[in-house]
Amino acid sequence: MNTIRTKLTALLVASVLGVLVIATGLSFLMLSPPDFAKAEDATAVQLELLIDLAERNHEALVGNPNGRIADAPAGGALFGPATDGINAALERRGRTQRVVVTDGPDAPWPVVSARLSDGHWLIMPLALPRPGPGGEWALVGWLVLVALGVTLVMVFAVRRLTEPLALLQRTAAAIDPNGALRLLPEKGPREVRAAARAINLLSTRLGQAMESRMRLVAAAGHDLRTPMTRMRLRAEFLPEEERSAFIEDLDELDRIADSAIRLVREEVEDGEGEPIRLDRLVADTVVELQAIGYAVELEDVAPVTIRGRPQALRRALRNLLINAATHGRQGTVRVAGGEGRARVEIEDSGPGIPENLLPRVFEPFFRVDPARGAPTPGAGLGLAIAEQIITRNGGTLSLQNMERGDAVLGLRQVLEFPAEPADTRDEADAGAP
Repeated sequence: MNTIRTKLTALLVASVLGVLVIATGLSFLMLSPPDFAKAEDATAVQLELLIDLAERNHEALVGNPNGRIADAPAGGALFGPATDGINAALERRGRTQRVVVTDGPDAPWPVVSARLSDGHWLIMPLALPRPGPGGEWALVGWLVLVALGVTLVMVFAVRRLTEPLALLQRTAAAIDPNGALRLLPEKGPREVRAAARAINLLSTRLGQAMESRMRLVAAAGHDLRTPMTRMRLRAEFLPEEERSAFIEDLDELDRIADSAIRLVREEVEDGEGEPIRLDRLVADTVVELQAIGYAVELEDVAPVTIRGRPQALRRALRNLLINAATHGRQGTVRVAGGEGRARVEIEDSGPGIPENLLPRVFEPFFRVDPARGAPTPGAGLGLAIAEQIITRNGGTLSLQNMERGDAVLGLRQVLEFPAEPADTRDEADAGAP
């Protein structure tokens, strides 16, 4: 996983293990290996003295802990390196005797057996401990144990240190489309409690700011209606040639105020919604707009069910279809479903939207028309309201120009929602009027 916890854990584990490996290597370099040649020479000198003593008098070795006389060499497995080393040392000293070093299972030390001239054998313990079994595997096991221990300690330490960051990441990912942050329990280590307290304070202040903004917009839209009503009454006393233009401006102000209030209502609307037959909702909206003279047509329609608030979604569809019929001269609608998704495409044959303005189309009060007095009526809130509604119902809205070469053929508005399972369709049909 490409997270800060994983990166920090890997960095610390690699650093500690690297230091450990370097320190172990330096310790091996600093420690001088044993000089086996000197040990073999010393053993050859001792063995030479005992052989000479045994050749002169066997009885002299009775009770001697360094050697004894036997009729046969000592048993056990041949200790090859020690045998070769001691024989080489004896040869360097001009001795012709050859010895055999064996490693008996019951003896604490390897044993040297030297044949005497009378056929007896001189048995002498060799002060050299036998090598431990599986020394290489012991080293490997030690390294594995150290690596696992370091990794577990680092994972625990990093998780403890980065818990506030992880808490912030989880909280940010859990922000719903309404911008609400859930309150976190203020428990755990001191750092985690401090982070949870800060996030809860941020959530409270953010909610208060959003509520204050919505109250301000709603109050402004509501308060505008009173002076607009008075202005409309006074307009009745104006000359005919001035009255129509004045009334048109008042109608524009009325649409702006009404759209602002609807936008605020969409932001505060809550609830998970209910199963909706999206194909029927689109068809009913098209029929409604056709009845009042908008040029919209319904083409391919597939039955698909989503979950949402029907009245809000109907308003969003109405805004998008009116945009297509008004700005694009004619709108064509298709509904499709599959792979757990529901898709609505609205295409028109208008001039489209300049590419540099597409990222701004969902901004409130934004209009592609450069002047407020453009011939197409509107307050610039239709797309903003539609996008808010669709997002709050779990869907997405995107706009793209339809092009052929350098020519723009129109605008495509694409709505996508998570589709409900097929067995939910009966529930939606039962709830339909």
